[in-house]
Amino acid sequence: MTVLNFVPQIVVGDDALDYLTTIEGDEIFIVTDKFISESSMLDALLEKLQNKNVTIFSDVVPDPPIDNITQGIKVLEENNANVVIAIGGGSALDAAKGIIYFAAKTGLSRKRNDIKFIAIPTTSGTGSEVTDFSVITDSDKGIKYPMVTRDILPDVALLYTGFVMNLPKKQTADTGIDVLTHAIEAYVSNQANSISDAFAEKAIKLVFEYLPMAYLQGSDNREAREQMHLASTMAGLAFNMVSLGINHSIAHAIGGKFHLVHGRINGIMLNSVIQYNAGLLCGNEKDNKNTLKCYAEIAHFVGVNIKEPKYAVLQLNKKINELLKTLEMPVNFKEAGLESSVILENLSEIAEAAMHDRCTPTNPRIPSQNDIEEIIKTVI
Repeated sequence: MTVLNFVPQIVVGDDALDYLTTIEGDEIFIVTDKFISESSMLDALLEKLQNKNVTIFSDVVPDPPIDNITQGIKVLEENNANVVIAIGGGSALDAAKGIIYFAAKTGLSRKRNDIKFIAIPTTSGTGSEVTDFSVITDSDKGIKYPMVTRDILPDVALLYTGFVMNLPKKQTADTGIDVLTHAIEAYVSNQANSISDAFAEKAIKLVFEYLPMAYLQGSDNREAREQMHLASTMAGLAFNMVSLGINHSIAHAIGGKFHLVHGRINGIMLNSVIQYNAGLLCGNEKDNKNTLKCYAEIAHFVGVNIKEPKYAVLQLNKKINELLKTLEMPVNFKEAGLESSVILENLSEIAEAAMHDRCTPTNPRIPSQNDIEEIIKTVI
């Protein structure tokens, strides 16, 4: 039996912020980071929230650690907010999810159902606005923990293109490749279904068409920014149904250990993970022909006209490399500033963490720890 859940109301358009004038409740708790809190983006929100009592928690840090979540809970407990608005990139949205979840679990009088949770992404990458997925970092252990529970799913996803028009080039590239990785991993997930495939396929096509334009033309191409914003949400809807795979498992492990940008790690790992899952690395493609076929279908989505699955997938690898080159992104960890000796010293620990990651069970090919280590070695 397959159960599909579609909960977030998705609000899109140039006037999307007007939705905030319709919300019920006078006590508003905004979760964001320092950059957003000092920008015109927050001013735009506050303009729509006139006559409301607004409390702002703006101490969110990248890859929010547990103590950052604890700080937010303390601020939330000091007011009677019945509406939580998260605005920012993945870190702000993840932090808000953690605050809401753990506040309800640690004695806050209001239950999750008493709080309306509105997520407003300011990057086109994580898809966090439509997922019940969050990543919290244990700074002491250097590990990122994916948290998956319906209790953190936003009630409303507010997609306002104006907030991503001036996204810096590096952030555009990093978050855009995260979208692509979400969509590809969802399409080949061992839990994939026709509905998740439809979202993933469209997201993949949009990324290849519009991400280069969003990167190269930036604030001059509203259509590209809008389409990437939609691609991010569609990829989020896809993987929220069927989860992800070892590309993200490895990214969580390496990101928690070395604090590299998440999307950059995904880009570095993507081709090697594709080859592993398709049986072209550490195995025989005959044993993985169904996954090989899925990757060949993805290749066809982006213009590859080769029928033989193996060679179609190799062309997909080539197209991904071309995209990474256009985005001026690293294709190995040395280019990302992480020396091979450092990775090799921690390789066993990284691979073990990846094996225990929540994304690994839905990878189309179940790896061994040695497999993970061999995949990582291809990009050091």
